[in-house]
Amino acid sequence: MYRAPSRRKAKKDFVKPNLIPILDAVFIFIFFLLMSANFVKIYEIPSDVPIISDAEPPPNQKPLALTLKISASYIEIQTGVPARTYTRIGKAADGFYDLEKLHSTLIDLKNRNLKEETAIFEPIVDLTYEEIVKIMDATRELRNTDPALFAKDKDGVEMRLKALIPKIIFGNIQS
Repeated sequence: MYRAPSRRKAKKDFVKPNLIPILDAVFIFIFFLLMSANFVKIYEIPSDVPIISDAEPPPNQKPLALTLKISASYIEIQTGVPARTYTRIGKAADGFYDLEKLHSTLIDLKNRNLKEETAIFEPIVDLTYEEIVKIMDATRELRNTDPALFAKDKDGVEMRLKALIPKIIFGNIQS
């Protein structure tokens, strides 16, 4: 008598692979990857885009229009509309811009124009990132050793200013 092979008749049970050890290993690898990663801190210095307006300024207020033209050998501070040169600050003996003189000049200007919050930077020469940041810091920050400046807030209460000229605008971005 003919007998059929047994392997054709025997049903094989499909065995599902056990994924738990694989998933455990993947999560452990992800954990170690995150723990060994170096996270980079990114610092941002806010700067606004220049605003062009045809509107006339209020009749009782003259805009300061503080502009810092940065050339290879000096920083020229200009004020008013149309711009006129207020002063020029050259480089110090070490070959870097005299940022202490710039800072003290801006404190004098701020003392006369307490509501002024904007300075326009117009670099005429290529500057390194460090030079731009140092000039921005000298323009924006009030130090503990600086004289106290007080201005009235919107409620009429005199408040001590925390920043010298906090808003920086780059005037010639495309040139």
